[in-house]
Amino acid sequence: MVNEARSITRGRKYGQVLEGARRVFMRDGYEGASVDDIAREASVSKATLYSYFPDKKLMFDAVFRDELDRERLDGTALIGLDLPVDQVLRFTGHLIANHAVSEFGSRTLRLAIAEAERFPTLSAEYYELGPAALRRQLERQLRRWQQDGLLRDDIADLGLAADSFVQLSMARVKDRVMLMGRASVDDAMIRRTVDNAVDTFLRAYGTDSARQLLAS
Repeated sequence: MVNEARSITRGRKYGQVLEGARRVFMRDGYEGASVDDIAREASVSKATLYSYFPDKKLMFDAVFRDELDRERLDGTALIGLDLPVDQVLRFTGHLIANHAVSEFGSRTLRLAIAEAERFPTLSAEYYELGPAALRRQLERQLRRWQQDGLLRDDIADLGLAADSFVQLSMARVKDRVMLMGRASVDDAMIRRTVDNAVDTFLRAYGTDSARQLLAS
């Protein structure tokens, strides 16, 4: 891990430099980003840029860690809602799907995948703060529903069940956005995807009480 306290200087234009670097890295990736482009985007001289970040790798590290703080997908409020299981799943599914197709969500994921080999620690942190954290939140809610008799009591792996719902909520829309851009997905497609996710999940894991909600 980079020792920021020793290697990075924080001053009046730190945020300006960081934002310029963020725009360039998100647009061009690490390899394609040049220090000249970053200085130009941040409206500072190269000397000023280097006074904050001695090299490009440190700059990317700082940018990506800042993105990780923004990347946290907090589903706690939705998952904890005192509503029928199908409604909570639908709200949660829309949260997942809309984040996946957002410009911020898709660009951060592209960057994490593209630079996973060069920055393995950052990619691991991305996974822990994003997908893994969401799975743990959802798994806790699934356990409560299981205790309430809404999910089958013989589910062998609730974590895998949670992962299944997350993936179902992004089926079709995530790949389209990653490969074809945000314009390839509309709100109707997101609704159909999430409705299918809820229906498929409850038919696979729900008890009769939960599945009856689908017909009501």
